[in-house]
Amino acid sequence: MKQLFFWSILLIGFYSQAQYKKENFEGLFYKISFATTLRINEEYQAFDDTDETLINPSAYFLENTFGYQFDIRTSIGFNLGYNWHSQQGLHFIPAYLTLRHNFIVDDTNIFARVGYGKLLNLGNSFENGNLYKVGLGIQCYGDSYHNDFLFGLDFTRKQFGYRTLEGLSSISIFFEFIL
Repeated sequence: MKQLFFWSILLIGFYSQAQYKKENFEGLFYKISFATTLRINEEYQAFDDTDETLINPSAYFLENTFGYQFDIRTSIGFNLGYNWHSQQGLHFIPAYLTLRHNFIVDDTNIFARVGYGKLLNLGNSFENGNLYKVGLGIQCYGDSYHNDFLFGLDFTRKQFGYRTLEGLSSISIFFEFIL
């Protein structure tokens, strides 16, 4: 019952915030994110007639964020997503908090962000552990100041396995859309 009440309040707040003016940067937001890591294809040979490409994606990240924008510079968000590292055959469900700060505010904002959270163990296919994230990016405004596009680079470190002895580090390219 508490969860139903929490989500109801969150959705009411989200929809009520959709009616505010352009000049007001404060309020709740929802963000969807897609990211990928790239690797060099060792099988690639230049000027060969095969369908091989020089660069291939090696991991895919799909995430949802519910957050609050404090002012034009700072926001906090709760992220929940799905990560698949195809090369290693690993699956993760990360749940983490992020703090984003725009250190250059203009028509396009330049920002840095950090995140920390857990890798949820939702079955035998998913790894359990910790997640650390640091990123830099650019925020471009859409038609209104609340339909924004964000893109940039994230460095992610995942520690998992028995007593979190195993680790996986990756640099990913992200593309995000804020509603």
